[in-house]
Amino acid sequence: MSWFEAKAEKPKIPPAKALWAICPRCGSHMSKETWKKNGSICPKCNYHGRLPVRERIAATADEGTFEEMFREVSYSDHLRFHDASGDYRSKIEATIAKTGEKESVVTGRCTIEGHPVVLGVMDFSFMGGSLGTGTGERIARACEAAVAERRPVIIFSASGGARMHEGILSLLQMAKTSAAIAKVKEAGLPYISVLTDPTTGGVSASYAMLGDINITEPRALIGFAGRRVIENTIHQKLPDDFQSAEYLEKHGFIDRIVERGEMRRFIAKMLTYWGF
Repeated sequence: MSWFEAKAEKPKIPPAKALWAICPRCGSHMSKETWKKNGSICPKCNYHGRLPVRERIAATADEGTFEEMFREVSYSDHLRFHDASGDYRSKIEATIAKTGEKESVVTGRCTIEGHPVVLGVMDFSFMGGSLGTGTGERIARACEAAVAERRPVIIFSASGGARMHEGILSLLQMAKTSAAIAKVKEAGLPYISVLTDPTTGGVSASYAMLGDINITEPRALIGFAGRRVIENTIHQKLPDDFQSAEYLEKHGFIDRIVERGEMRRFIAKMLTYWGF
């Protein structure tokens, strides 16, 4: 067979998502390197994408100061939950293998522009940032450490709510974490709550809304029940911007919307104001 009669192989072109980051809001394309350098923020419409937990820590803590605590604390499977798609233990072990994390929140000590704090950052990629027994235990222990060491508490929330696989044990974490935050306040220590996209369900109904100051990033989704559930319940059409950071700030649920690039500086300013 002559060379010009042979069938040419189709060139292997990588999919667009392998080369480009695509803004979910405006559809703009940019290189993944540009997206990452810009802190996962769209340079055209200012959409704030979700940050991986370790990137959030790196963007918040002073370089080299983060000391992780309570990594040994993980999930519990007292109910031996399973459904049609499989058992809980297999699902969460697969999540641990994929993410490298053992729970939906990472806690530790660090400084923020020189201010010593206890920091907690939720990981939405870990089962939707769901609130499980391990999550609640890590937050409670972090609060105890903060009281013992006289450090303010900063928690970045990102969650779809309570972890249904752990049933009532998950819901109990709402009370447990709220009580732990109360101990921090009783000790005269500040608690800054940062609600990132999304913060919903049992997390928004507990420690995420208990900050001495509650702040968020632009256009973050913050609420309890889903929009469709609420509309079907009250039989009314909700505003287009309902459950957005801007809507909540306007109605007094949020104290301040802070750009991601200003977040670290703003937190440090608040800590200076409190004298910590």
